[in-house]
Amino acid sequence: MSSLESARIGQPAPEFTATAVVDQEFQDLTLSSFRGMFVVLLFYPLNFTFVCPTEIIAFDQRHDEFRDLNAEIIALSVDSAYSHLAWIQTERKRGGIGDINYPLVSDLSKEISRAYGVLDHEGGTALRGLFIIDPDGMLMHSTINHPSVGRNVEEILRLLQAFRFVRDRPGEVCPANWTPGGPSLRPQSARS
Repeated sequence: MSSLESARIGQPAPEFTATAVVDQEFQDLTLSSFRGMFVVLLFYPLNFTFVCPTEIIAFDQRHDEFRDLNAEIIALSVDSAYSHLAWIQTERKRGGIGDINYPLVSDLSKEISRAYGVLDHEGGTALRGLFIIDPDGMLMHSTINHPSVGRNVEEILRLLQAFRFVRDRPGEVCPANWTPGGPSLRPQSARS
């Protein structure tokens, strides 16, 4: 991955290959191996902290809903793969996350966080960045939160449903507050 890559909406998502913990085993994971499905990239600051496990667990509890939308969650932090494994193997009541249904990627080199624009250079960790990538590898959505505020899984599911809706219905767009089953719009001009 070149240091010149950066994540931009409507452009190909920066590619990466990294070590991940999947089903308590180390695996090399490549973003492009998820082509054909939506990907939700979930950057978080560090393992064994306060807000991070609430997010990782909340997304895990809704994992089947993401899968039903042909989407996979991939969580990333600057921790080592060994730290990820220890966090998974620690019970939730003791600050761990237990088994989860999606990969935890190690960005120890911080190259992935840098490429996606979420690296907090001063703190040396990733901010709470979230990116939705479509089945063609195009970046469709990004948000970056301060580390003190967690994300809303329900809203990410709604956004994913909206991106699927407009992908399946070319020429239609989703207005503000759109929810599945709600009315869409057909713009009369090229502006949306």
